[in-house]
Amino acid sequence: MKLRVLARLLQIQRVMLRHGLDDYVRATHLYRPLRFVFFLSPSVWFERRRQLPRGERLRLALTDLGPIFVKFGQAVSTRRDLLPPDIADELAKLQDRVPPFPGKLARAAIERALGAPVSQLFAQFDETPLAAASIAQVHPARLQDGADVIVKVLRPGMREQIERDLAVLEALAQLARRFSREARRLRPTELVAEYRKTVLDELDLMREAANASQLKRNFAGSPLLYVPEVYWDHCRSDVMVMERIRGVPISDMAALRAAGTDIARLAENGVKIFFTQVFRHNFFHADMHPGNIFVLTDTPQQPRYAAIDFGIIGTLDPRDQHYLAENFLAVFERDYRRVAQLHLQSGWVPPGTRVEEMESAVRTVCEPILDRPLKDISFGHLLLRLFEISRRFDMQIQPQLLLLQKTLLNVEGLGRELYPELDVWNSATPILREWMRERASPRRLLRRLRRQGPELAEAAAALPAVLQRLAQPPAPATPPAEEIEALRRELRFAGRRRDGLLAGAVVFGAGLAWLLSGRAPSWVGWAALAAAVLAAAWTLWRANQPPDPR
Repeated sequence: MKLRVLARLLQIQRVMLRHGLDDYVRATHLYRPLRFVFFLSPSVWFERRRQLPRGERLRLALTDLGPIFVKFGQAVSTRRDLLPPDIADELAKLQDRVPPFPGKLARAAIERALGAPVSQLFAQFDETPLAAASIAQVHPARLQDGADVIVKVLRPGMREQIERDLAVLEALAQLARRFSREARRLRPTELVAEYRKTVLDELDLMREAANASQLKRNFAGSPLLYVPEVYWDHCRSDVMVMERIRGVPISDMAALRAAGTDIARLAENGVKIFFTQVFRHNFFHADMHPGNIFVLTDTPQQPRYAAIDFGIIGTLDPRDQHYLAENFLAVFERDYRRVAQLHLQSGWVPPGTRVEEMESAVRTVCEPILDRPLKDISFGHLLLRLFEISRRFDMQIQPQLLLLQKTLLNVEGLGRELYPELDVWNSATPILREWMRERASPRRLLRRLRRQGPELAEAAAALPAVLQRLAQPPAPATPPAEEIEALRRELRFAGRRRDGLLAGAVVFGAGLAWLLSGRAPSWVGWAALAAAVLAAAWTLWRANQPPDPR
């Protein structure tokens, strides 16, 4: 393990202890041998904040540890059904209330990136940030033409911090893969590699701007989702300018109810947006925590979502997309045999898995949850049961589905907050059925043929030549003379090496027998042993040399 990784692990423990999170340290096997060193440190005792509530201490510790840990807290905060209320409330503050960095640094970064003074770029710019997150913060501003915008600026030194913590995750994943069979099944190194790609993509604000532009085109004219406009002339890799959204935060239930918002429709629209993005567009917002979602309440009975922060976008391989849709429909229809068959066809479980056994296991997990409102379904407990099934059938985790799984958890968290009686299954099934019908429609097939027509024509033109080559009998393979001679030299060399080791063993045995017999002079036996050792050393040295070309 690299020294910087070990130093970071020790720093993580020190921060946890400083915030009075001793129980977490004691529960972490990796830290147990070293925890007493920190308990004996006076600085740890004086800096600990036991007078603060545990949720606040956990939030402060994650904030001190940096962006990777803040993002973990953001993701966990959406699962209020799995967390105590005090911890959930505190972790929710990580969504948009991370301590900001000074506005003067943001101004300098903007001028450095755009190559002009802020006073020339904007008619108005506020150095006090509107919100601060783990990787960047946003400042309100107004363009010269009067458009209200937000300016997103990366935090200083982000790449170095993230690279350091990713190295820690990679080291832990390699250790887990090496020493734990269960961890190998979860493919930790592949999961960390997928997470590395995702989090590093977030550091490129030009990529985020492009994601926003694509998502806006996908939902153009839709009553479900509004995406703000991107001002490309003011965008660079570490600065992005977008239209300012003035909506109600999705977590502000009091404001939504005061505006007369149809909460049930809002919750149902959230499910429709998710499944539309995943299956119709194959391009989904994968960071849907409450801090990134607003509601436009201009027409309260037809509320419209507004999204921000497009740094994490997910897509699926068409094969995975198809099998996921089939799996969802099969679960909705209680066709558990079909679920088992799809897992085999997709390669997500080993080929020898018995369909009947997996069908029975899936039925045991899924049957109790169907036809029940969301408030009575714990997807957290369901995932734990599915984890047990996956372990039984040696099912491997699919890293390419990591973002989808994360987004599903976020959607469920939002659904619970908005409208616990929401029936996710009935909201999602029509979208999936329509997508499957469109996928198999003649019009879709004709479009695919037209798009792939040139490739098919080129392959058809080359087909006769390929068939002609296949019809010809294969020519006997004759190795070149150089290869034959090299093989002969290698065989001769191997024979000499064997003979040398055999002769050395005979001499060694003779010398050892002479010494054990007690005959005089004894130097004869010692000379034989020395000669045998020298012969063996010479033979081994020659074994590492190239064969004699003669």
